[in-house]
Amino acid sequence: MLTTLKRIVQEMNRIPALDTALFRLASQVKQTLKVDSCSIYLADYDAQVFTLKATDGLHPDAVELVRIGFSEGLIGLVGQREEPLNIVNAHSHPRFKHYPEVKEESYNAFLGTPIIHQRKVLGVITLQQSEMRRFSEDEEAFLVTLAAQLALEITNADIRGALNNTSSVEAIVQQKNVRGIAGSPGLAIGFGFSPDKSINLKNYVIKRTRSPSQEIQRYRSGVEITRQHVDSLSLRLDDGIPDDVKSIFQLYHQLLDANSLGREVEEKIREGWDAGSSLKMVVDSYAARFQAMEDPYMQERAIDIVDLSDRILVNILSEANGQKVEEKRPTRDSILVAEEVSATMLAEFPRETLKGIISIRGSNNSHAAILARAMGVPAVMGCQNVSPSLLEGKEILLDGYAGEVIVSPERNIKAEFSQLIEEESAITERIDAEAGQPCESVDGCRMELYINAGLSADVEANADFIGSGIGLYRTEIPFMLRERFPSEQEQVALYRQVLESAPNLPITMRTLDVGGDKPLPYFPINEENPFLGWRGIRLTLDHPEIFLVQVRAMLRASVGLTNLQIMLPMISTVSEVKEAKRLVNQAYFEICDEVCENGHGLQRPKLGIMLEVPSVLYQLSQLAQHVDFFSVGSNDLTQYLLAVDRNNTRVASLYNGYHPAVLAALNNIVKQANENAIPVTICGEIAGEPAGAILLMGMGYRRLSMNAFNLRKINWLIRKVTLEESKHLLSQALNSVSHEEVFGHLNDYLETKGLGGLIRAGA
Repeated sequence: MLTTLKRIVQEMNRIPALDTALFRLASQVKQTLKVDSCSIYLADYDAQVFTLKATDGLHPDAVELVRIGFSEGLIGLVGQREEPLNIVNAHSHPRFKHYPEVKEESYNAFLGTPIIHQRKVLGVITLQQSEMRRFSEDEEAFLVTLAAQLALEITNADIRGALNNTSSVEAIVQQKNVRGIAGSPGLAIGFGFSPDKSINLKNYVIKRTRSPSQEIQRYRSGVEITRQHVDSLSLRLDDGIPDDVKSIFQLYHQLLDANSLGREVEEKIREGWDAGSSLKMVVDSYAARFQAMEDPYMQERAIDIVDLSDRILVNILSEANGQKVEEKRPTRDSILVAEEVSATMLAEFPRETLKGIISIRGSNNSHAAILARAMGVPAVMGCQNVSPSLLEGKEILLDGYAGEVIVSPERNIKAEFSQLIEEESAITERIDAEAGQPCESVDGCRMELYINAGLSADVEANADFIGSGIGLYRTEIPFMLRERFPSEQEQVALYRQVLESAPNLPITMRTLDVGGDKPLPYFPINEENPFLGWRGIRLTLDHPEIFLVQVRAMLRASVGLTNLQIMLPMISTVSEVKEAKRLVNQAYFEICDEVCENGHGLQRPKLGIMLEVPSVLYQLSQLAQHVDFFSVGSNDLTQYLLAVDRNNTRVASLYNGYHPAVLAALNNIVKQANENAIPVTICGEIAGEPAGAILLMGMGYRRLSMNAFNLRKINWLIRKVTLEESKHLLSQALNSVSHEEVFGHLNDYLETKGLGGLIRAGA
């Protein structure tokens, strides 16, 4: 049965027109199950009817003519009940309704199954038989399984058909909404523009060469031209972007290094392959390794490797042909659309015409999304089932807050969207005008705003970007970008640079948080459920040699300074804290003996833990006895509480930090922290969102850590509200039954305060 199902679905996939594909499917099912009729009805929600779209068994003239109301007949009943309906004699059923056009008088047995995608009934598929009988369990199971697969195909075809909206006579404008993942906040209007990337490794045909030395020279020349291009792109980025974000291009430089890809590529050339073929073989191998990793951040690195290598290929071919490849350029307000938007693609796009970004694949962890946020360019990632060619030249409304794209918008929708953009622009001007003011509410509640850093190997202190300090410095990146564990001295140099960048502000460094879903290239870990596996503190405690070297490096880097704080990730038990603390003490005394006289110049750093595993919520009092501070990792905590992978587009809509249960957990944490006199910071995305900041202030959080680009907005908002108002809002939120109800209260409040332009940012 499974083989038959696969064959039917695969054959349907090969037929571009949905109507033709449905007719073929109906015929295949009829023949496979040896029934008298198979028919497919699709839902029209505007007209509230099911329309007969394909049949093999009913009268063909009835197709498109027969329209059955959502509450009419057996078809309507299947849709209403959202479950299979298996009837021995359809004519005797009280809901049976006769439609003369279909000529079904001779059919008695009826089996109907709803076609459902993400809780929405898309249609109904039916089987009919002249014989009075109940369809077997196998037949019913087959139809249910087929309907589930058919739902996805109909959804894909619906999107493709609406976007490729031309008839043989004339173009028909039809608005279509496409969902993705919010990559960078903001609203934008523009026309889809897809760069010409016809020259790429994917399409390159592998060739042999008789001149390896000449091909090596072409490869090296192509790499050098690419290196110069990447340098110029990094210089073109706005001065307002933190160096931490600009350093995304360090990865490109490392890949361009001869000791990285170059050595392997040149070895392939010596084996007799031309430069392009050698590059293709090496890069395909690397990209496959990254794509096979569970962690979305690591998967995104495959995009960077392929993008860079495609650029090298263009330059290799330009060298071989003696002419430069010209690329098309946008001439009007544009939404950059590509299968995978890369950091270099974004950096080279003319800033004066760039209004937004749509990446068909990718997540909010991608370098393009990170760079877009720093540049203030709205972005939507992971718009599945759409190709760039279908968005080319189409007018697009892009909502980077909700992760929604509206294609060929209706006039009234565009007018409303334009008004929202004007409101957002006006608020941005007010925020910029008041930058630098203390973060204090109207009634005197003082808040401290920190940044999350560690995207790259560099960070530079800047009053506009660093706030009250660094609440979370991720130390994983140097480990991920090497072919081995970085030495203690290499880590000392990096950590010293970070600590000296803001010597008077606290810098909280999180110990290595890899493993499970974030494996190192040179330390692979294969697990069936990596999110619940060997990661974070679990891995480093099992390998104290890794943990001790890193902590020693942090301590040595802090000699003569007083701003280091160390934070432990993925803590789930008190025993883990005790063991980690023992190792930190060991490293401290070792450094005292090695570089300090009686510990002079070395201050023992504060030690804290991340609260991101639900089990710790019930051990906060015990944990408080062993650490100096708590830091809430609300992103992971939310995923674990709701059992949702937010980077999985099928369930991403279930991930919401404003779920009443999540808010109750965050509220309980700060209450217990205050009772135990333990400072607590929150460093997840909710801290950098306007709605989240208000609720967190009402709970009692006074330290919020966020991405640097959110600092000004949150600072400005806090100075427009009162603590009492935030407490009242929190009470309403905690008594809500859904995140939609929570948003309703927040939106009403922001509107009454004249802050309606922040509603989308909060939601």
